[in-house]
Amino acid sequence: MTTWPAKSSLPQTVSPVYFVQSPPNTDVEKISTGSGLSPFGSPVNRQGQVSHYNHESVAESPSTLRSSGPLRNGYSSLQVHDHDHPIDEDDDDYDEVNGSDEKRGRRTRFYTCLLFTFVLAFTIFCLILWGVSKSFSPIVTLKGMVIESLNVQSGNDASGVLTDMLTLNSTVTMLYKNPATFFTVHVTSSPLQLSYYQLILASGQMEKFSQRSKTERIIETKVIGIQIPLYGGVPALYAQRAKPDRVVLPLNLTFTLRSRAYVLGRLVKTKFYTSMRCSITFHGDKLGKKIDFLKSCSDH
Repeated sequence: MTTWPAKSSLPQTVSPVYFVQSPPNTDVEKISTGSGLSPFGSPVNRQGQVSHYNHESVAESPSTLRSSGPLRNGYSSLQVHDHDHPIDEDDDDYDEVNGSDEKRGRRTRFYTCLLFTFVLAFTIFCLILWGVSKSFSPIVTLKGMVIESLNVQSGNDASGVLTDMLTLNSTVTMLYKNPATFFTVHVTSSPLQLSYYQLILASGQMEKFSQRSKTERIIETKVIGIQIPLYGGVPALYAQRAKPDRVVLPLNLTFTLRSRAYVLGRLVKTKFYTSMRCSITFHGDKLGKKIDFLKSCSDH
């Protein structure tokens, strides 16, 4: 701070002139409302006026501070908003990604539950069909058997051993019925065997067939034995040479029927097994006549 003295004496007293440099952090309110003091306590002249330089400095400082304050605050707030704006965009993108993932997860769970429900319902439906089809077991009834010819003569077996050889021709008749209301059955059979105790005298193969629902058919199968070696195992046939009418021969007829039903294509299949065993007695005087199986057959 420098004081310049006046070069000449004037009729009135002149206040000294001060050059004041405002500090950077001047309190604006104190400057604008100071009680008769200039900045840094400079005295005011007697007319209540301050030097032009000092007045301009003081006048500029509050306005500068007033204008710079909002600008600074606005700039700071702009910086804050500009700094926060990318974070908001990232949050929005994150929310969108999470939302799409959540929707995709819900959709996946929905279709998975739908598929599981369909498979479960279809499985239950197939089980119901299978259970219902089991109640429609085929009905097999043996109607009778006719022995057309029975002949015993001496001969040699495959190894050349001399023994009695049997030739027998017969026909077995049966009734097959499919009581089912909604499926067809496909029927096959094991060989029909006619035996004397453990010795098989004749056999025959039934042809396979298909039977539609609620229909029936008569099946005839040839059971034939050609040159069957006896090895003395059927003593009841020894009298056949002298008196064939007196022959009494106990016989057993055995076979197994297999019926397969495709209830729902190949997804639902049902099998029925019918094993038949019939015991009959052949009398020589019944040759060529029908032998009934009434009450002589059992299903096992």
